[in-house]
Amino acid sequence: MAAQALVSSSLTSSMESARQILGARQLPSPFGFSRKASFVVRAAATPPVKQGANRPLWFASKQSLSYLDGSLPGDYGFDPLGLSDPEGTGGFIEPKWLAYGEVINGRFAMLGAAGAIAPEIFGKLGLVPAETALPWFQTGVIPPAGTYNYWADSYTLFVLEMALMGFAEHRRFQDWAKPGSMGKQYFLGFEKYLGGSGDPAYPGGPLFNPFGFGKDEKSMKELKLKEIKNGRLAMLAILGYFIQGLVTGVGPFQNLLDHLGDPVNNNVLTSLKFH
Repeated sequence: MAAQALVSSSLTSSMESARQILGARQLPSPFGFSRKASFVVRAAATPPVKQGANRPLWFASKQSLSYLDGSLPGDYGFDPLGLSDPEGTGGFIEPKWLAYGEVINGRFAMLGAAGAIAPEIFGKLGLVPAETALPWFQTGVIPPAGTYNYWADSYTLFVLEMALMGFAEHRRFQDWAKPGSMGKQYFLGFEKYLGGSGDPAYPGGPLFNPFGFGKDEKSMKELKLKEIKNGRLAMLAILGYFIQGLVTGVGPFQNLLDHLGDPVNNNVLTSLKFH
């Protein structure tokens, strides 16, 4: 009964949230008639008021500064593709959703960047057995490249992880669409900790900020800036892990050791070959 109530409550809230932010609009048809397209996140039409005039700018344009006002953490006016422009290229996506997505993906990337390299480092230090000190691509994430003998095969684990992450992402999307709604849905007694702060990107509380960081506005602003900078760096690091694994055939920590041991013969130029 508890599981049924949880699923029913979650689906009902999701449908209501979708109706609020995923509207339908008419799209022109090459055949002379119109059709409806759903799942279009509508952007606000009015650009924000400029602020933060003293901030450093990175390849900013007059157009980008008309909607990137410096209020977001790490906003330096950089948007060469106009993805956050409510009247331009990115006009069909809510700019707030893009900013929120960057924060979330940055957090995932920071966890992934640390988790992908940690087994290699611990293996070199002798803290974990050699059979578990594997490069990230040989742990089962890419089954043809190798896998570890887990309690289930890699494909079964992938499906299970997709189901669990899908449920978590489903609830996260609900909270973005209607902040605080997760604190009102039944969730095995944990709902009282999931109400959030009103800002879906920074929910706070004992589960998401157990140490109480950012007690005042100034420190919170500094922490947000540090987080987004490190998140962007981590997303680039994950991309680098993929490219290095493809090009060198070894893990990122071994790449670093090889380069430090012989930088002349182990660098970007000498590694341009595919394994």
